[in-house]
Amino acid sequence: MIDVPEPAKPEGVADEVWAQMLAASPVEARRLIRSGDFTAPTSGLCPGYAQANLIVLPREQAYDFLLFAQRNPKPCPLLEVTEVGARQATICATDCDIATDFPRYRIYEHGQLVAEVDNVEDYWRDDLVSFVIGCSFSFESELIEAGIEIRHNTMGCNVPMYLTGVPCTPAGSMSGNMVMSMRPIPYDQVVKAVQISGAIPKVHGAPLHIGDPAAIGVRDLAHPEFGDPVEIREGEVPVFWACGVTPQSIVMNSKPPFAITHAPGCMLITDTKNIDLKE
Repeated sequence: MIDVPEPAKPEGVADEVWAQMLAASPVEARRLIRSGDFTAPTSGLCPGYAQANLIVLPREQAYDFLLFAQRNPKPCPLLEVTEVGARQATICATDCDIATDFPRYRIYEHGQLVAEVDNVEDYWRDDLVSFVIGCSFSFESELIEAGIEIRHNTMGCNVPMYLTGVPCTPAGSMSGNMVMSMRPIPYDQVVKAVQISGAIPKVHGAPLHIGDPAAIGVRDLAHPEFGDPVEIREGEVPVFWACGVTPQSIVMNSKPPFAITHAPGCMLITDTKNIDLKE
């Protein structure tokens, strides 16, 4: 039996709140987030349950993004799409308010980041459609159970995410390059990491690239566009997975008039179990 370590406490989180989050069920975790008590990255929390990314768009752009997600399932595996104007998730979770249950959100106007906030109740509109997208944090618990260290967990920081030179397949008004998350993996554990993550395609599945960052247009691993840099030790290789922050790259490139996203690393913890997302 592998001794599964607890993730390190993120900077700025009170000890009492962190203890509550470590012990929480998904619904309890969402309520703590909704109260504003927890506003940090969610990696390592509620192991065994899927976490999710978010993009919210006006109805006028929603069809284009739905088509974009269908054409780009690796970075945008859809777990749920809401009715127009609905704030409640009903498929991936219950007692779930999309406007309050992510730890942090980003507001974009015409492709420009204009605010980062703890909830988006004041920004909500009746014409908005929410896309809940699978997240690679979901399979991390299975990697850890297999004896693979998740470096950002042990460092108590956010996963590094890089804007690559890999283009997504465009759809309507939506186009741009893919974002990928990176985890350093020992060479002798890479195959295991590929097999474990590849069994859960609804949370990005197997990695898209292993090795030389320059081959995917990443110039400097020490300066990710999103998240925090992590240490890469001797005997390890950088492994890159498709990332649900890709919609933020698409928003910045395509410039819809308005969009809400999660803040990178600050995910929705769903009621959906990883095992139910496996092929």
